Amino acid sequence: MTTSQYEKVYTKSIEDPEGFWGSVAEGIHWDRHWDRVLDDSNSPFYHWFSGGMLNSCYNALDRHVEGGRAEQLALIYDSPVTATIRRYSYRELRDEVARFAGVLVDQGVGKGDRVIVYMPMIAEAVIAMLACARIGAVHSVVFGGFAANELATRIDDCKPKAIVTASCGIEVKRVIQYKPLLDGAIETADHKPDACIILQRPQVQATMIEGRDVDWEQAMGTATAADCVSVAATDPLYILYTSGTTGMPKGVVRDNGGHAVALNWSMSAIYDVKPGEVYWAASDVGWVVGHSYIVYAPLFYGCTTLVYEGKPVGTPDAGAFWRVISEHDVNVLFTAPTAFRAIKKEDPEGKLLKNYDLSGFRSLFLAGERCDPDTLEWAQDQLGVPVIDHWWQTETGWAIASNCMGLGALPFKAGSPTKPVAGYDVQVLDIDGHQLPNSEMGNIVIKLPLPPGCLPTLWKNDERFISSYLSTYEGFYLTGDAGFIDDDGYLWIMSRIDDVINVAGHRLSTGAMEEALSGHTDVAECAVIGVEDSFKGQLPLGFIVLKSGVERSDEIIVGELIQRVRQEIGPVAAFKMATVVNRLPKTRSGKILRGTMKSIADGTEHRVPATIDDPVILVEIATSLHLIGYPKQD
Repeated sequence: MTTSQYEKVYTKSIEDPEGFWGSVAEGIHWDRHWDRVLDDSNSPFYHWFSGGMLNSCYNALDRHVEGGRAEQLALIYDSPVTATIRRYSYRELRDEVARFAGVLVDQGVGKGDRVIVYMPMIAEAVIAMLACARIGAVHSVVFGGFAANELATRIDDCKPKAIVTASCGIEVKRVIQYKPLLDGAIETADHKPDACIILQRPQVQATMIEGRDVDWEQAMGTATAADCVSVAATDPLYILYTSGTTGMPKGVVRDNGGHAVALNWSMSAIYDVKPGEVYWAASDVGWVVGHSYIVYAPLFYGCTTLVYEGKPVGTPDAGAFWRVISEHDVNVLFTAPTAFRAIKKEDPEGKLLKNYDLSGFRSLFLAGERCDPDTLEWAQDQLGVPVIDHWWQTETGWAIASNCMGLGALPFKAGSPTKPVAGYDVQVLDIDGHQLPNSEMGNIVIKLPLPPGCLPTLWKNDERFISSYLSTYEGFYLTGDAGFIDDDGYLWIMSRIDDVINVAGHRLSTGAMEEALSGHTDVAECAVIGVEDSFKGQLPLGFIVLKSGVERSDEIIVGELIQRVRQEIGPVAAFKMATVVNRLPKTRSGKILRGTMKSIADGTEHRVPATIDDPVILVEIATSLHLIGYPKQD
């Protein structure tokens, strides 16, 4: 059997990481080459390309303008909620970014200063991020519309020199005013920014505070374009906050050098796109996917990227994604499985797809949560293109495991993100740190050092970086996910470690149960949690959302689902409880809030996550649980 291109590349990256990444790094423009590809002098704090100097904005924009792509489309802004489409060439986007960088400089922002970007999904959010990178400032994007107290904690942690925001964000049925939230956050926070730059949108005019607030348009009218500032490869590009178990957010740091190298390489190796093609990550700039694959990676690689201010359904219908793909000639789409579950729920037969020409569409990538095989196969049947489920985290910034389409597609296995990507030495360990045999479920870890692009530490908190990720197993990064590697070397992510439930001494994956449930023809999506049980320790409880148009009784369907889990997993699962709900509580990035649901079922204290899409859903969940006797009363 011949060795595949993937295997050759992967083996090289593990056996000779410095040689491999040193070669890959030549795809980026360096102001000064590095002294060392991998600096391991202060492990476990590893640094890539120490001594190197570059600028991420130059690599995203200026080098393409100078290299012949000045008139190529760089960014398309598509907003069904405002009926707006705007297009920017690489030259136009560079010029806008350079001018806004000048606005930041006029407000005293310089190299190393932090800037919070609190924006909706509009082109100006991308412009603000790249402008920070241009002058060596560190951006920290906070999802537009986050509660004031959550924004305040981020202000106090990163201490921004300036905050960039808009007057409002626009949802399907409502307008969210950002300025009162921003003012409340600044009032609550101990740290006070020197300036707030406000983009006034026509839907809402924000009230300005004299001496602090600056009008975006007026400032742009008088600003002088700023040049790129060279920074160290190991200097931070951005801070992205992710929720922590203590309630205090963790500031994931991304460096400039390793980030540019890894993301640029991933566009060809993983996503199999070419410069000039249209790449759409249907996410939000507030999440890591938006950072990596709306803003930076497509522009590093010379592609056209898309900023979409809309939803997969409701703007105006479940054909929204097909309209965008057709209208803008999208070649590759990257989104979360929950988006396709929403589309499948509203249009299970894919009738709306027939209204659009998707002849240029080549592949769909899914990530953000585990993709059940039923959703993956539905998408594949409807679209007739490869659907690739790949796995990564906010902390890594790019894929840990994927079917690397640019290295020759490997055979697909629905439910698996295929094999580890170059640079990731993924292993499965038991609780004592021993490597487990194939097909046995345990804790998924990555042997250090992590490849370029991954977090080198947490913002101003090395101790928490070690305690959160490196202390469980010496020499390994703990992903927090549980799963196994099969006999073919394929990785299977079954659940978060916290979601592995213990039923009468048996460690069972809620992900496997969800897979069984989602295969039922009437199920649009589902979630399984483990609830406390005095006899068996824990018992699984399923939440079921049915497809539109299902007319059979909930009782009959639940009975079929209980039998289905019994057949596919066995009586050991003890799956006897399920309830039909209208919808599941999720974060705005589409992750199901299983932990919060478990706390409600167990009757324990819980905190409503700031990232929740609609808090009212929790009331509906609590009502459903009450009807089936949860939380149990002593």
